[in-house]
Amino acid sequence: MNSIETSITAADRTFIQLRNDIVEGRIEAGAKLSEVELSTRYDVSRAVVREAINRLESVRLIERKPNVGARVVTLTPQGLIELYQIRESLEGMAARLAATNMTDDEITALRELLKTHASELIDGQSYYQEAGDVDFHYRIVQGSKNQQLISLLLNGIYHLVRMYRVQLGMTGPRVTTALNEHEQIVNAITNRDPELAEILMRRHITYSKNTIEKRLNQY
Repeated sequence: MNSIETSITAADRTFIQLRNDIVEGRIEAGAKLSEVELSTRYDVSRAVVREAINRLESVRLIERKPNVGARVVTLTPQGLIELYQIRESLEGMAARLAATNMTDDEITALRELLKTHASELIDGQSYYQEAGDVDFHYRIVQGSKNQQLISLLLNGIYHLVRMYRVQLGMTGPRVTTALNEHEQIVNAITNRDPELAEILMRRHITYSKNTIEKRLNQY
């Protein structure tokens, strides 16, 4: 393996590790980022850390402020509202398209995924979904088969949305109702009902936003 391949591998690995640590709260929202500390933490050069920070800034997980430097974004009620307004519209569209474009096999796999999620609920009070293919919302977006929409969501706001969801929205009584709403969305997709699928997805995201907003306002 040459030095360029090694550098790319280290950069990608550091980007993913830092992204996960931010999304899951191991590096706290609002925390100032030190290239020196992060290079030690991930055992890479400062140049690799700098690249990871730049990439995470482009997906809104990190922000830079004059005389302050790079910080993890702060989770705020206003930020949540603006993000979820976009999410409601785009994921509603994704659900509408998925009802037409998902194959029968993909829908069957989606149902199996929800069965797995139901079996993994922790005391009915915690609903954690890993990123990617084991995330219900990720599957719906992919099922839209619209590459522009997929890029806007998965390469754009997906991990910032996950940051709100993971840190503030995956515990408590909302867990059971969220899973039920997922099942209703899959039913609409199974029945090839695009309008209902979109309505249910929009409603689901609004309910989730309300739960997270309530938690934010309690801090």
